[in-house]
Amino acid sequence: MTTRGTEAGALRQLAEAMGVATEFVDGLGRAVRPTEETLTAVCAALGAPIESPAEAAAALVGFAEERTRMVPPVLVAWDGHLTLPPILSGASGELVLDTGERLRFEDATPGPQLPVGYHRLEVATPVEATVEVIAAPVRSSPLDPAVRWGVGAQLSAMRTARSRATADLADLVALRRWIRARGGGLVSLLPLLPTFNGEPPEPSPYSPVSRLFWSELHLDLGDAHQPVDVSGLIDLAAADHEVRAALADRAPDPDRIDPELARYARFRGAQARLGRAWMIWPGRARSGTLTDADVDRDEERFHLVAQQAMRDQLAQVAGSNDGGPLLGLDLAVGVHPDGYDVWSRQDLFARGMSVGAPPDAGFPSGQDWGFPPLLPDASRAEGHRYFAASVAHQAGLAGVLRIDHVMALRRLYWIPSGADRSEGTYVRYPLEELFAVVSVESYRQRCAIVGENLGTVPPEINTGLARHGILGMYLAQFEAGETPEPVGPDAARAALINTHDTPSLAGWIDEVDIDERLRVGLLDEPSAVIERSNRSEAVARLERVLGVPAAPTGPFLDAVLEWLGSSDSPLVSVALEDLWLEDRPVNIPGTASDQRPNWRRPWARLLDDVMADPTVEDRLRLLAAARSGRASTGSTR
Repeated sequence: MTTRGTEAGALRQLAEAMGVATEFVDGLGRAVRPTEETLTAVCAALGAPIESPAEAAAALVGFAEERTRMVPPVLVAWDGHLTLPPILSGASGELVLDTGERLRFEDATPGPQLPVGYHRLEVATPVEATVEVIAAPVRSSPLDPAVRWGVGAQLSAMRTARSRATADLADLVALRRWIRARGGGLVSLLPLLPTFNGEPPEPSPYSPVSRLFWSELHLDLGDAHQPVDVSGLIDLAAADHEVRAALADRAPDPDRIDPELARYARFRGAQARLGRAWMIWPGRARSGTLTDADVDRDEERFHLVAQQAMRDQLAQVAGSNDGGPLLGLDLAVGVHPDGYDVWSRQDLFARGMSVGAPPDAGFPSGQDWGFPPLLPDASRAEGHRYFAASVAHQAGLAGVLRIDHVMALRRLYWIPSGADRSEGTYVRYPLEELFAVVSVESYRQRCAIVGENLGTVPPEINTGLARHGILGMYLAQFEAGETPEPVGPDAARAALINTHDTPSLAGWIDEVDIDERLRVGLLDEPSAVIERSNRSEAVARLERVLGVPAAPTGPFLDAVLEWLGSSDSPLVSVALEDLWLEDRPVNIPGTASDQRPNWRRPWARLLDDVMADPTVEDRLRLLAAARSGRASTGSTR
């Protein structure tokens, strides 16, 4: 073998040892072998001391030696039963429970069944080591059987007659009461996480400033605002101004400022003074140390007050004992690179990398989502505390938590800076440990979990969802597009017509999303022709199953609702926009704000008008009847 061949072979061995895919199948069914440049960059981002393939052999030797001596940083005790690995054979030391209680153990017998939680094993012999122990129930908290159906909404897009620049938690209360009166058990929302609202605005709830705090834009300000024109785009700056004006004279409660909140508010205050892009701040501030001179104190005060108010109001909404629908929340898979989480936990995130997806039928050139990936080993080293805090933040208020792109528990597609979206590769994550975190938080908060397992799904993800009692997702559009004869959803999946990344039912039938992707350059003409042909076939398949002519009209929507409602799925959710056959997608993945107003289009109708519409009323009644097993009383037209 040539020197060049030896170097390439060593590089691929190193990549495989570090959990980097050296070959995979993309969304188009093509076998992909990542380039040496990609493998080198990804391995370096994961901590390998290499700048070229020539250094891979030495790095591989060092990596292998380190792994041979390494005690696992995390162990999982399923249902409380802990088994030590061979490297800790005969170990003795102390087991420190998360309550603070300390238990001595000898000869590798840590003791009785462990309580659910995050514990610590302090090993004294044969080696000195500290191991994080996640004691998790095998099965996550189940969905309440009474929760048979619900609706989904983007709160910022919702409008009422009293709405200000964006909807608030009072509008959410009105929606919950309306759905409760019609027998619905769930109101699901897109992430309520903070975004950058200044210029330029970055409104995507899936690229938040933090996964540990709330969006202050949705505070109920009472009479502190006046209704505004709701016909234009969502004005984030105006919404932000309204909240600031309403909170201008308030002071934070010092007894309720925890260290994380204090640091978050201080960071936002520093951004007001030093600029949004913290990576170009002066070195000291960039590395995490802020002085009073770095911080706009009024901005710091605002975020302290706003977060305390959001915590109070959300807790009141979610914890009301009115028998109303559960609150469904959504865990975004990543965070904005300029955000708090990346700045405050720089050692947890990979530098020079972005997360996305390889080419598939919908996006032939791939996708770049723009946020940095978590480093698997760094997350393990801290016992996955950040991930656990991200889950707990929302599970504490939600009856159902949807995990966006649940495949990230197993792998993420990393794209090196400057590389094309198609030039990335997958990086492996500790699936069992992350499932254990989800199970702990689900159990503690009595929150059911739904995993968004759409697209290219590693088989171990679906196996894990089934083992841990986590619902997957059934999407009517996907099923019709990928299955020769679509069948209804089974008991293992929550059923939906669409998601925030796919068109509405009416838009799907009329190919509105294909038109928009073609317009902004995500599709070329030949690809669009193929896409339209595939779409026509998918629509025809669903038409045959339902026995109703496929058209963006009431009869077809009614047939879809009744079909999903009468299925074995434990939960059916319908986007509110579908109830009036909205055809505009809220988002086209892969597009930027200068291409289309993603996340900034308000509903075409006021919620007040929707709630008074007898046709919408009939559709909800039809879904409720299908869910209860009653025969349909007629179809709306």
